[in-house]
Amino acid sequence: MTLSMTRSEHARSPLPAMRADGAVGAPPLALVLRHPGSETDSRYSGAPACTRILIADGHEIVRAGLRSILEDQDGWQVIAEAGDGKEAISKAVATKPDVAVIDCSLPVLNAIEAIRQIRARAPETEVLAIAMHESDDIVGELLHAGARAFVLKSDGTKSIVAAIQSLAAHRPFFTAGLSAKLIGAFLSASDHRPGNPLTPRERVVVQLIAEGRSNKEISRILNRSPKTVESQRTAAMRKAGVTSTAGLVRYAIRNKLVDA
Repeated sequence: MTLSMTRSEHARSPLPAMRADGAVGAPPLALVLRHPGSETDSRYSGAPACTRILIADGHEIVRAGLRSILEDQDGWQVIAEAGDGKEAISKAVATKPDVAVIDCSLPVLNAIEAIRQIRARAPETEVLAIAMHESDDIVGELLHAGARAFVLKSDGTKSIVAAIQSLAAHRPFFTAGLSAKLIGAFLSASDHRPGNPLTPRERVVVQLIAEGRSNKEISRILNRSPKTVESQRTAAMRKAGVTSTAGLVRYAIRNKLVDA
C-alpha cells in the first residue's frame, strides 16, 4: 500500500478516502495511527519539511490566534496575513505559500472569488476554507472555486491542524460533518447552480454594496468602470428579484454573501 497519491491519481478519484472517525482525506498513517495532535513525519506524509502558511481573516485578533496555534507546530511558519480578499490574493501571489487559510466572511472581495483567483494565479497553493456556519450552497461554491479542505471554526484546533497537514501533502480534507455523499455531489455538479443565479462578478458587486460601498468605491476596488459596475448592479437586482439597495442587502445577508 502506498502512502501518497500523485496529483493525477487524485484527479481520477472522485472522492477522498473515508477515515475511521468519519473525516475524509487525511493521510492514513499520519493521522489515524498517530496520537491526535502530534506532529506528522513529512517522510511519510509527503508534506514539505517546512510548511509555509498564509492566514486571511477580517479580524486581527482571529489572525493572531491562528498564528499562535499554527506556529506552535514543528516546521510550520506563517509567512503572511491578509485582512480582506483582495489582500489575500496579492499576498498569495507574492509569497506563494504551501497552504492558504481563508475565512469565508472576508470583506472587500469575498472568499469564493479570492480562492478562485489564488488557485488560478498561485496553483501550487492549497486552500483551506474555514467558516462559522456550514451552508450547502456556500460549501459547493468553495469547492468549485478550488478549496480542497473545509473546516468549521467550531470543529476546533485539531481539525484545522489536521486539515493543513493533509493539504501540505496535497491531500484534501473534510471533517465528518461534511459527508462523502455531499462532497461527491458538489464535485460532480456543473458550474451552474440554480440556487445562486448571480455570476461571480455580480456576487462581488453585491457583497460590496451590502458592505456599504458606493459605485465609485466599487469601481476603484475592482478596477472596473463605473458603467460596468452599474450594469452588474442592475443585473444582480433583476436576478435577485429586488428593486432597491435595501432589497439587495437583504438578499446578500440571506445568501450569506456578508455576515448579518
